[in-house]
Amino acid sequence: MTNQQEPMRAYAHSHVFLGSDHEQNERKTWGVIALCSAMMILEIGGGSIFGSLALVADGLHMSTHATALAIAALAYTYARRRAADPRFTFGTGKFGDLAGFTSAIILAMIALLIGYEAVSRLFAPIHIDFDQAIPIAVLGLLVNIASAWLLSGGDHHGHVHGHSRGHSHGGHGHAHEAEIQGIETPFGRLRLEVFEDGVPPRFRLRFEESGTRGPDSTSSPITIETVRPAGQRQLFAFADRGDYLESLEEIPEPHEFKAVLRVANGDRAWSHETAFTEHEHDEHAAHGTAGRDNNMRAAFLHVAADAAVSVLAIIGLTTGRFFGWVWMDPMMGIVGALVIANWSYGLVRDTGGILLDMTTDQGIADRIRIAIETDGDRLADLHLWRLGPGHLGAILSVVTTKARSADFYHDRLNEVGRFSHVTVEVRTRTAAEVR
Repeated sequence: MTNQQEPMRAYAHSHVFLGSDHEQNERKTWGVIALCSAMMILEIGGGSIFGSLALVADGLHMSTHATALAIAALAYTYARRRAADPRFTFGTGKFGDLAGFTSAIILAMIALLIGYEAVSRLFAPIHIDFDQAIPIAVLGLLVNIASAWLLSGGDHHGHVHGHSRGHSHGGHGHAHEAEIQGIETPFGRLRLEVFEDGVPPRFRLRFEESGTRGPDSTSSPITIETVRPAGQRQLFAFADRGDYLESLEEIPEPHEFKAVLRVANGDRAWSHETAFTEHEHDEHAAHGTAGRDNNMRAAFLHVAADAAVSVLAIIGLTTGRFFGWVWMDPMMGIVGALVIANWSYGLVRDTGGILLDMTTDQGIADRIRIAIETDGDRLADLHLWRLGPGHLGAILSVVTTKARSADFYHDRLNEVGRFSHVTVEVRTRTAAEVR
């Protein structure tokens, strides 16, 4: 490698945008498939040996269940193996959403079939062997509970890589999550953050421009007063820590309040009010549902749908067995079809939006605009989309009248959250053109 090529390594970055639990979720899904396949073989084999048509039918139903889960498992495997394939410009993180969309369509078809069969039986009842059907429904429920246990937890994780600095086509570098607010003051622009990386949460104040110290915390006292939704107030004093000012008092949970920053500078007092909102302290919460693994969600919904049908079937069969309410079995089928259809609709809506690069959270886009459009700058164009579970991409075009680099706006984006791939285009114009 030549000396000219060596510095470029600092600008290179990975395009692997898989969820942090990708391989774990892959193993879970294959495990559930193995469980369903073993149950399928047991039911079909046992039904054939003992002449139970109901047992054979439930085994065949279990085979369709395993096939649907196979879509999720294969998507995990393919996305992992092709994660570094340069033909996928933004990685393979969306394969899970594609599999989730496919599974949602299958769920919708299952709902239609259950609904059609239930309505048909409601008008044309058939003989039901309750003593045989009830144990099979209970057995199916137990299998689904075991499957749900194996899959549990996979929809609550996502990994977001922070990217902060770089050239005009993207900046990349890891940073700890913090609740940060950018504030323009008479002493320069400062960053107010709730810092809690391995320490009790405290306010930190830091002026952005190097060499800018702002008002002295002793001669010009700086305080923050928080006002919580229920009206409780708390005053925070600050101590000088060298590169930043830090509150002496810890910030109690939750971190949802109005914060009034006050500076008493001689006869001239200055104040500013901002708001902090509480975020879940997991890695994907910074971007709302961006961290959701829709592939695992789809697999879990298949199991949940089957469990719901089993519960409703047990209710319908039990009431039919002991009260003679034969109509309850098809009625429970109709209820189950409506529940599954509703789950399917939600999954189609969410995965379809991601596949079409819909902005996952309009609130993030609004916060980006607020962070960029300060001091006369204008956000001319913004593209925000999900690259994979816990990964957001952003492309910005900024118009400014000042000599500012892309790095300046990458720092501004750090106040919004962490993004896995950022491209910033900076256009310098005259003040008249910006207007």
